Amino acid sequence: MLASLPLAYLLLMALVATFLFCFAMTKWVPVRKGRVAWPLICGVCCLGMILVGRLQPQQWSVQDMLVLYSFGWAGLTIGLFPSRKLMHEYATEINEGVKREKYEFPARYQVAVVSSVIIVTFLGILLS
Repeated sequence: MLASLPLAYLLLMALVATFLFCFAMTKWVPVRKGRVAWPLICGVCCLGMILVGRLQPQQWSVQDMLVLYSFGWAGLTIGLFPSRKLMHEYATEINEGVKREKYEFPARYQVAVVSSVIIVTFLGILLS
């Protein structure tokens, strides 16, 4: 259904998902090089997903992979929302030079990220 949209709309959808993720991560994880790193990471992931989709035996189209990319990044942004304060705290400590032996990431945050990505990506598969 969504994969039948024109490629320009799917690229716009992927661009919006990338912008929301990058905007959220620069607010939640204030690292020095984050404004450059997050968009590069997203771009490499998008191109990687398209390449992996083309290498599959069923030959997923670029449109299908753009839909999955958009929904996957939206799910990741939603899933990371509960842990934003903890990530911000750790990032500011690291920027100030404080180093801990272990950075705790509670299980409830891990479950939120994993379940959100799985649910939203499954929704993207159904809608593509």
